[in-house]
Amino acid sequence: MAVTLAGTAVLSVGLVRIGLRVWEGAPFPVADPAVTAQRLDRHTWQAYDALDLPQATLDTEWGGGRKAEAYGCEYRGLSHLGDELSDSPPNVPGVVSVSTEWALKGVTEDAGQAALRRARGALRQRGWRVTTYTSLDHSISLSATPPHSDATVRLDTYPRGRLAVSASAGCVRCPQGTPVDATGDVTLPPQQLPVRLRG
Repeated sequence: MAVTLAGTAVLSVGLVRIGLRVWEGAPFPVADPAVTAQRLDRHTWQAYDALDLPQATLDTEWGGGRKAEAYGCEYRGLSHLGDELSDSPPNVPGVVSVSTEWALKGVTEDAGQAALRRARGALRQRGWRVTTYTSLDHSISLSATPPHSDATVRLDTYPRGRLAVSASAGCVRCPQGTPVDATGDVTLPPQQLPVRLRG
């Protein structure tokens, strides 16, 4: 009888927790945006190595860089259903999505296609999961997830010899005391590029 009561109590607590999660939404993981950005930069280095394009140079006019933005980090859960259905849902204070992006120039269409094929094979060999590989109008896109990570790394070819390398992580809650600007964004330290591309 005692076992049955204990089991019922555990089940009840579990159901309450599940109910709260559905009602309030799953909590955002807490992570330092600067540390997350460093991790993303390292993922882009690995992707760059897999491309094997030593002659390509950094496109300094590409406006990506590192970002920790509140945009897109919205409330979730049934208690916020009205916000979720809004034309402009509010962002959760103190929660940001982190990304890093840069680009190569001097990559011909043929060289870009060959590089993305190489990268697809090399990243798979290193345990990455390739989630998309698409070709449309002479442009190729590859998305992959590194092992033991929830980050997404993208490689995209563009006209005029450009190849963009980017990485992004899901929304994270900033640790208490993290400086946040008026728009909810966090200023990050400078981006870290692969050694070969540093000026």
